[in-house]
Amino acid sequence: MPRSRRAHATRRGGRGESPSGRAVAWRGSAERGCAEKGLRGRGGRRGARSSAKAESQASDDEAASEVLSHYSSASESTSVAEEGTGSDAVDEQAQQEEVEDKLKECIDNVTDKSTRTRQVALESLRLAFSSKTLFDFLLERRLTLTDSLEKCLKKGKGEEQSLAASVLTLLCLQMGSGPEGEEVFRSLKPLLISILTDSSASPIARQSCAMALGMCCYIAAADVEDLVSCLNCLEGIFGTSCPEEGSSVPTHHSPLLQTLHCNALQSWSLLLTICPSTQIKKILDNHLLKLPLLLSSDNVNLRIVAGETIALLFELAHELEEEFFYEDTDLLCTKLKALATDSNKYRAKTDRRKQRSIFRDVLHFIENGECHEETIKFGLECMYVDSWVRRRMYNAFKEVLGSGVRHHLQNNELLREIFDLGPPLVLDAAAIKASKISRFEKHLYNSAAFKARTKARSRVRDKRADVL
Repeated sequence: MPRSRRAHATRRGGRGESPSGRAVAWRGSAERGCAEKGLRGRGGRRGARSSAKAESQASDDEAASEVLSHYSSASESTSVAEEGTGSDAVDEQAQQEEVEDKLKECIDNVTDKSTRTRQVALESLRLAFSSKTLFDFLLERRLTLTDSLEKCLKKGKGEEQSLAASVLTLLCLQMGSGPEGEEVFRSLKPLLISILTDSSASPIARQSCAMALGMCCYIAAADVEDLVSCLNCLEGIFGTSCPEEGSSVPTHHSPLLQTLHCNALQSWSLLLTICPSTQIKKILDNHLLKLPLLLSSDNVNLRIVAGETIALLFELAHELEEEFFYEDTDLLCTKLKALATDSNKYRAKTDRRKQRSIFRDVLHFIENGECHEETIKFGLECMYVDSWVRRRMYNAFKEVLGSGVRHHLQNNELLREIFDLGPPLVLDAAAIKASKISRFEKHLYNSAAFKARTKARSRVRDKRADVL
């Protein structure tokens, strides 16, 4: 069995109180309307057909706007309901029923004949699943939705396949690591691997499948065989960026393929966090020599992911053996220093800034064994990200959930178990209201912070002027 997903739980997990059930605005699906009517007419001139198609597109966009407006107002009314009692609870229940009706319509539209309608439905489901916890609603519909996603992955193209893989990832995250999540993963794992390894498939579809395979395996893999097969598949993808035997220069690929290799390496490194120790030893022997070569890649994201993965491997190695020693540490540190102080003008300024920040942290860890600590606040709680294992886990969920990650940290039992936050906490309306900061207090705090930052920067600028 793979190591528990709580094996690397927080070393200093903060617990507080957090409001639960807070509605987050999300976009619903576009209702089917003029789109199909405008495309079914046979007669007419080419100009009439173009006009019908334009009207169809406009009707889809208008419907989507109406749905988005509906959910925005639903979110606002739910926030107000948190502060009220009595009849407000009835209104909130009515809003919830309306939300579920829209979700049912989205699930039905995933099998629609129109490609446009299917994509709108998938995007709406993606936004809904990432911003709300819907275990009870999805429990009895997971098989229907899984079958629909399988059809989209098999018969769809490019963007549709990418959206379907993203929704599949979120469905697995909603179902959790129990039998339900395992069932979803097992049913679509072969198809994800098939698309991922198909060089003729759309690159954006392969990118999403790489992320989906890693995350779904992390959540729902039931045995080591599933874990090892996913590791090998992902390694086969990003391994093509490694230099060929006898060469020290990474193989050059198109930007889309480099993004695919980044996603595969990220998913691969996520799975390392649940690997048994015997598997980790094999990986250390094989990859601590290969990964440093990716630091010379011409893609900034691939360089950064490679650096973070090297730090992760060093951390896992020290957990297995406190006196772990890497023979080429000096050469590795030289490369990391060069990247941490890179000022080459042919690189974009934002790329240089991002690269220097990450590689300073990597270098500091390799030399001193200390990981930069980050505090994540959500509601009234916070948690500490103080290791590379924990950093990879949090970043993976943040990439999948986007802005909804804080909502899921508050309410999703799977994430709270993974990060050792305990069961979701429930507060009454009075406690929620007492915890809120007034707009005036926020303004005072921001003004003070701005003034302090300006003074600090002014002192630094003065020192630079003296040097010049």
